[in-house]
Amino acid sequence: MIKKLYIAALAVATALPAMAQDTYESGRLLTNDLNGTARYVGMGGAMEALGADISTISTNPAGIGLFRHSTVSGSFGIVAQQGAKEFDSRNGTKMSFDQLGLVYSSRVSRRSFVNVGFNFHKSRNFNQILSAANSLRNASLNALSYHKADLENVNKGGYYWDFNTNDEVIGYESETSDYRAQTFSQADYLNLNGLNLDTDGENFMLNYNTADYYMFDRSQRGWINEYDFNVSGNQGDRFYWGVTVGIHDVNYKGYSIYTERLVNSSDINTGSDGNEDYVDYLDSRIIDGTGIDIKAGIIVRPIEESPFRFGLYVASPTWYELKSDNSTDFNNDSEYGLEDSWYSGEAYDFRFYTPWKFGASLGHTIGTSLALGLTYEITDCSSAVNRIISDESNYYGSERSYSDAVMEDHTENTLKTVHLLKAGAEFKPTDDVALRLGYNYMSSAYNKNGVRDMMLDSPGVSYASTNDYVNWNDTHRITCGMGYKLKGWNFDVAYQYSTVNGTFYPMQKFAADQNVGATSIDFKRHQVLMTVGYTF
Repeated sequence: MIKKLYIAALAVATALPAMAQDTYESGRLLTNDLNGTARYVGMGGAMEALGADISTISTNPAGIGLFRHSTVSGSFGIVAQQGAKEFDSRNGTKMSFDQLGLVYSSRVSRRSFVNVGFNFHKSRNFNQILSAANSLRNASLNALSYHKADLENVNKGGYYWDFNTNDEVIGYESETSDYRAQTFSQADYLNLNGLNLDTDGENFMLNYNTADYYMFDRSQRGWINEYDFNVSGNQGDRFYWGVTVGIHDVNYKGYSIYTERLVNSSDINTGSDGNEDYVDYLDSRIIDGTGIDIKAGIIVRPIEESPFRFGLYVASPTWYELKSDNSTDFNNDSEYGLEDSWYSGEAYDFRFYTPWKFGASLGHTIGTSLALGLTYEITDCSSAVNRIISDESNYYGSERSYSDAVMEDHTENTLKTVHLLKAGAEFKPTDDVALRLGYNYMSSAYNKNGVRDMMLDSPGVSYASTNDYVNWNDTHRITCGMGYKLKGWNFDVAYQYSTVNGTFYPMQKFAADQNVGATSIDFKRHQVLMTVGYTF
């Protein structure tokens, strides 16, 4: 191999500022948990037409227009993952502060009000421990990196390997290019330098080993906190309207260990020294930043003599400005390769725009003892956009960005429309006591055969430090709760059980004879929530 000139290394460095993320990394930001006040959770969230609960501020803002008195409330509780084994000093159970809000109601006529409100709530709780283990055949992470190098060209999904001036192996766009291929990921950088690179004493070459077994553990934690500011009102107690501006604060931290047991060409997993050959990939990632969105909605009571009402609402994309920072170590406890360890780390800014949301809801009360709610919401997750930040500025001095077209096509083929259905009921045996039940169903955002494709010519691939992904299925949530009023105070508790299963893949499949160890996993979570509120 002939080393590239110094100017080539410089070209590689200047190619990196175009930044984005891949479909599966950004997928964490697409959907929300069922969370808010205990009343809202206890009814499965089906209050977008019933209104008069502060949690509707983030779904149908017109629900705030039904308040006739000012109110303040706060919610907290415990969230526990069922069956989670302890990993990274975490056991899956954690206290959570979930909501704090205020609505100020002002009467403008005998039957009309204008209200303003603010509410904080935790729209996404990232706390999760994910574990998987399975057999492999004709597959390994370093075999994938080798396969991409064997293609020798970015147009084929691979890269041409060579040394830079720091004697590091880098994947270039082609044999004649001085630019790093966007198909060359951080994970490939670790493999080629830490394991694939070999020598016969005179020349350097690439080799690979497959694995017969893997183990994976990931602990993730953090949240998306949403801060909503609302203006709403009603006219004649028949038409309700509302607009909410939301600020989203993202704080995600994840740590994973992926281990493979390597085998030689004879499928033997014991090295010449009598010990089994293992390699470990330790990845730590932080994603933080903010986003903003706008929600608007109406609620209409079409018949004056009837309490029946329907609601319509829409939410804009959340326009995120985010930073991702990873630190990834490769440990080689095998007889293969030239290095015992290697390291990679990147920090970069990127933009991500979630899809539009549209919802419709029905609400009805029977006397003063029974309230029924039903909500349907639709979100086309395939329209989510990962955006590349360029090194240019616009007229106002802000960084320009543009859609990552290659990753956008991948997102369209990997994600799909999500349907959210909420149903809830509240029964009041007395004026002071309320009993609640709810059901919340969210269809999968992932196509069953979706793949995290690490052979795409995209910045989202070049910055990837891991290869694993999960295709999650439908989510089911069952809720119940009760409330008690004492003068101006209200005390509410709710219980939520949510369950979703999916298929974990440690890597993509690139040959027909491979078994990449697809493994069925599930995520079951219990939540106990309490709200204390005061109306004045």
